[in-house]
Amino acid sequence: MRLAAKQAPVRAAAPTRAPRTAQVAAVLMAATMALAPSATAAPCGGPFPDFVREMKREALGRSHDPQLVERFFAGAQRDPEVIRADRRQGVFRLDFIEFSRRVISRYRLDLGRRYGRELDALFGRIERDYGVSRGILLALWALETDFGQVQGDFNTRNALLTLAHDCRRPALFRPHLFAALELFRRGDFDPAGTRGAWAGEIGMVQMLPGDVLEHGVDGDGDGHVRLHSSRADALTSAARLLRGFGWRPGEPWLQEVVVPETLDWSLTGTDKTLSVARWKRMGMRARNGALAADGMRASLLLPMGRKGPAFIAYPNFHVLFEWNGSFVYVTTAAYLATRMEGAPRYDPGTPEPMLTPEEMKLLQTRLRRRGHDVGAIDGILGRKTRAAVQKEQRRLGLPPDAWPTRELLERL
Repeated sequence: MRLAAKQAPVRAAAPTRAPRTAQVAAVLMAATMALAPSATAAPCGGPFPDFVREMKREALGRSHDPQLVERFFAGAQRDPEVIRADRRQGVFRLDFIEFSRRVISRYRLDLGRRYGRELDALFGRIERDYGVSRGILLALWALETDFGQVQGDFNTRNALLTLAHDCRRPALFRPHLFAALELFRRGDFDPAGTRGAWAGEIGMVQMLPGDVLEHGVDGDGDGHVRLHSSRADALTSAARLLRGFGWRPGEPWLQEVVVPETLDWSLTGTDKTLSVARWKRMGMRARNGALAADGMRASLLLPMGRKGPAFIAYPNFHVLFEWNGSFVYVTTAAYLATRMEGAPRYDPGTPEPMLTPEEMKLLQTRLRRRGHDVGAIDGILGRKTRAAVQKEQRRLGLPPDAWPTRELLERL
């Protein structure tokens, strides 16, 4: 996660909120051609050398060659910096306007549009084969690694081992560890040399090994999937992954809109959809261009409440939460994708300031006491906290736009 330099990518740590752990684990079991895993799964925690030995035994139980297993785990080490990176993740506490302004620079827009022209044939082929717009791919490429320039410097095998050993989310990372072992068997992973993000993602678009194993594409025809060095491999693999998540070819994902002040704010949020026709009848209009077909379902997003920017989110927008679970990251990526394809800068409006992390934690505590599921008390305004805020706003007679204010905090 790199936020200091203006051209550095911001990785909002997709695995920390990944909703598909069980699905990934099941798919990777089959993808790695495993036999039945060892009867007793290696526990998390405990002495790290003991854990590595258990991982080796499990790898052998998956019918991997003993010499291959020894080479894969040779020199394996626990990386304490991975744990520190996992715990800090302060980027989630930024609001949409601050985050988007921080990561969407003129440099990125210009370079993205240039790549869109230079790689026109590649993007054209991807769009024909997978139906994923170049704008989305350029946005993810920009945000994840600054177009491949900053791909991370953590040893990927060690990062996955460390997170599998850590007891916070071991079930998420263990399948990706064995996926990396299978990629090593195929010649597409170097346990000593492959480097990437702290959470185990690798390559220009930062995909986890399991996703590479399941969705990786040899886009340049050299017989390998090289996400670090091949733009064709990386972008085609990203498109296939998005299509696997449910991307709908040829459809939009996000569009800035103007809405009347008299709108029923309780209808807003990612958990509610109405037809475009109904939104039109309530007075919604596109700020630029035209809205999608009347019959399409869509959500109205107010990332900073009714006084801030407003967007209509189509079904493809929701697919992006499979890429990254952060609301702010997904909304920023989706908006950046529209900018890559010519949309103007959004109108920021005059939203009320965001609560401080301490105030947000207090708010979450009070919401939980009222019976709401807000997830962890972490000071992060995620989807669960937004939904709880909206319900309490309705109960208290406040405009239910899901944006927490100090007035709401005091009323609770």
